[in-house]
Amino acid sequence: MGTIILIVALVIESAFATYCIITKSNQDKVRNFVRIGAFTTFILLTLVAVIQWNLRWYGLAGLLFIWAALGIWGLIRQNEKKEYKIGRSVIKAIGTLLLVFIVVTPALIFPQHKQPRVTGKYEIATINYTYTDTSRIETFTNTGENRKVNVEFWYPENIGGKYPLVVFDHGSGGVKTSNTSTFMELASNGYVVCSIDHPYHSMFTRGSDGRTITADPAYLQEYMKLNGSTYTEEEKFQLQKKWMALRTADINFVLDTILADTKAHGSDAVYHLVDGEKISLIGHSLGGESVAQVAREREDIDAVINLDADLEGEYLDYVDGKYVMNEAVYPVPLLTIYSDDLARLLAAIPDANTIVAVKHVSATAPNAYEIHLAGTNHMSLTDLPLASPFLASMISNSIKNVGGETTDQLEILDKMNGIVLQFFDVYLKGEGSFTAAGTY
Repeated sequence: MGTIILIVALVIESAFATYCIITKSNQDKVRNFVRIGAFTTFILLTLVAVIQWNLRWYGLAGLLFIWAALGIWGLIRQNEKKEYKIGRSVIKAIGTLLLVFIVVTPALIFPQHKQPRVTGKYEIATINYTYTDTSRIETFTNTGENRKVNVEFWYPENIGGKYPLVVFDHGSGGVKTSNTSTFMELASNGYVVCSIDHPYHSMFTRGSDGRTITADPAYLQEYMKLNGSTYTEEEKFQLQKKWMALRTADINFVLDTILADTKAHGSDAVYHLVDGEKISLIGHSLGGESVAQVAREREDIDAVINLDADLEGEYLDYVDGKYVMNEAVYPVPLLTIYSDDLARLLAAIPDANTIVAVKHVSATAPNAYEIHLAGTNHMSLTDLPLASPFLASMISNSIKNVGGETTDQLEILDKMNGIVLQFFDVYLKGEGSFTAAGTY
């Protein structure tokens, strides 16, 4: 819609400037009517939901309102006509287009898009909390404050009963809303979903006190250098351990907090819905590594889904140039969904004798599955390519399918969310069996 508005603005301004040049007139009266008409059209398109009113349109609405007010004022005053100059018409046209481009930029970066399907019967509600861990001091500051973790829940609204708990962990520099379509699909089908923001690891997060925390620059720098030649394998191993230690501590703290409030039979809209006997975890990238490790540490996790990550927690040490693998059988059902990006990375490992953790677990665990979603990249397993194709393309290259066409992100998410729901239905609700594997 943002692109359409820019094109329309370009056509109108070009035509109007040409008309002014041909008639050798400023055409102030016509311009005033055009401004009023533009604002009126914007209002009508918003009322009929062609333009979905939200933050992305605030700038354009404000600009059109000001222009409409000036147009009305100009028609009322009917000022004396200024001497016509071609340069003035051209400058006005360029200035108008520049202003429109500036205010439409949010709609270009975060365009309107269709939402992935929600197949369940339940209406969905959300709520945010900030949990304070009094047992830990925040290491990213020197204030001595306790570590705080922000979470958001998606859950069936205005119903009774108990429902399985699914806890999600985002990737590096991600946010807790990165996979909202997945959360909506699960909640609509009778799950309570809790997504975690990790302050200073999230791109940004806002607590209940209104404080916004952005990603720590040192952490981002470490992460950006991880895949380069800056670090040795030993240093990479230590960095992964450091990051995962923070993540797993946050996840364990959130789980313990939810379960404590659930056992207390709180009257809160969420906690009374949680079935503390049915818990699963899901995470993307570093979040996938972290939730898989948490399932190693706890006995109350029933199933895990890893989205596009190797299982770094399975590497116990790095000795004499080799990783030491955890040989204990993975304890719970595990589904790994991976993209073409991870498939290429695994295929590019030069030493055929090198054991890769995710492959080792898939080969040795009794209920481990791998699904490859073809025509995808790392960010395809999140909502970002829908929410912002521009930002997604900056992080990962666009993906083409076999026919050379760009892969339909909406189709990918519908497919992935359906697989996620099926897996959890089997291992948390005991519905049917899960045999899906291979390439989709």
